[in-house]
Amino acid sequence: MRAEAAYAELIAHFRELAVLESCEDLLGWDEETYMPPRGVEHRGNQLALLAGMTHDRLTHPRVGELLADLAHADLVQELHSVPETNVRELRRLYTRAIRLPRLLVEEITRTTCLAQQAWTVAYRKSDFPSFQPWLEKIVVLMRQQADALGYATVAYDALLDEYEPGARSDQLADLFAALRKELVPLANHLTAVRRRPNGAILRRAFPVDRQRQFAQRVALAIGFDFQRGRLDSTTHPFCMTIGPHDCRITTRYDQGFCDAFFGMLHELGHGLYEQGLDPDHYGTPMGESGSVGVHESQARLWENTIGRSLSFWQYFYPALQEAFPESLRDVGLDEFHLAINNVEATPVRVGSDEVTYNLHVMLRFELEQALLKGDLPVSDLPGAWNEAYRHYLGITPKNDREGCLQDSHWSEGIIGYFPTYTLGNIMAAQLFARAQKDLGDLDAAFGRGDFTGLLGWLRAKVHRHGQRYSATELIEAATGSPPDHCHLIGALRRRYGELYGLAEC
Repeated sequence: MRAEAAYAELIAHFRELAVLESCEDLLGWDEETYMPPRGVEHRGNQLALLAGMTHDRLTHPRVGELLADLAHADLVQELHSVPETNVRELRRLYTRAIRLPRLLVEEITRTTCLAQQAWTVAYRKSDFPSFQPWLEKIVVLMRQQADALGYATVAYDALLDEYEPGARSDQLADLFAALRKELVPLANHLTAVRRRPNGAILRRAFPVDRQRQFAQRVALAIGFDFQRGRLDSTTHPFCMTIGPHDCRITTRYDQGFCDAFFGMLHELGHGLYEQGLDPDHYGTPMGESGSVGVHESQARLWENTIGRSLSFWQYFYPALQEAFPESLRDVGLDEFHLAINNVEATPVRVGSDEVTYNLHVMLRFELEQALLKGDLPVSDLPGAWNEAYRHYLGITPKNDREGCLQDSHWSEGIIGYFPTYTLGNIMAAQLFARAQKDLGDLDAAFGRGDFTGLLGWLRAKVHRHGQRYSATELIEAATGSPPDHCHLIGALRRRYGELYGLAEC
């Protein structure tokens, strides 16, 4: 009975810890949506205090004792069982946490809270110099965090492991090189064709209030439960779960159509994953997402694989024309569909097309490694950023807002996250290919407005497993083979070859 009692106590401890962490999450959500700007200093103190309390509970000596008691217990010997999964992943979490001093945890939390507000102001004014001191502080803190966690060869891997357990930067560099070899010629081929979309139709007037109503209508139709979630506005879109029945998604609106809508679809994918986790396992690894890459696979799948498909718009386009008759009454479905799948090098990641998107990720991967190593001084970031865009995409951002200030990640202390977007694209293509094989004609279902089959498949194959498997194991269990970027390249060639009327792409 000793093992059973130890396991029960361990789970109870982490369920309570999850409630405390949810208080941090709620304050974080409020900070990015409704908090008045002058409240930021006090919010930083609130979050720092909660982060310290959370760290104390996570690293309490009793947690170590319970994990030791369970190390060889029969209860956790069955690989991928609920107890084995929970104990394995809680041990990993505890091992990382005890290496971090509480003062460092609090300082990172306090600094990033203030930095996020500084970034928001700098972003709106396109003023990198005002944000530079904050980014310098964050880079120093991230180096300290990496040193405290420890690493085999490079500091970046210690941070990467937070988001994609077991991933290494050298492996990602090889993967990205192989992808780049395929993507650059494909992008060049597509941008050289004569048939060009009419992007101007997406820049017509789309009143924000009606955009919001349409976005909520689509989210509800796809399967987002507004009794357990909500949709709000922010500067940079995000998804945050406050509790097992409280998932918040956001987007940012402007007068054009694409940014807000596809930003919403991206966060909706995250939200559907969160709502698909088993609430009975809330507060334990079995109730948490597999990895950030897996999470991004869900976001990218709904945003692009589905959201930019013709069958999706065969169902939703009449409603969109009804919502915006002054802008779309003269635009046919095929013209609209081609416009939202335009392939063109653009400076902003979140508005980029599927073909060039991963190039945006790759250059960030390289830049943040250089920042962390000290090879790139923060003061030189704008110039290095612009040079990377010239090298990767052949364009130069016209200002800091369009350039190195466009993402909020670094202001939040999130270094090592960007590669998960590309990993998510790879997983999304592979998952969708398998779902089509298992479920039959998904395009016909989407054309009828029926997304229940795919969502149910994702619930069973991905969401409900929590952290039972590593990302690689999960994809292999769901699809029959480990992650392979060939599925992504094949899907892009098929889609854009058809769209641009090319026999071979």
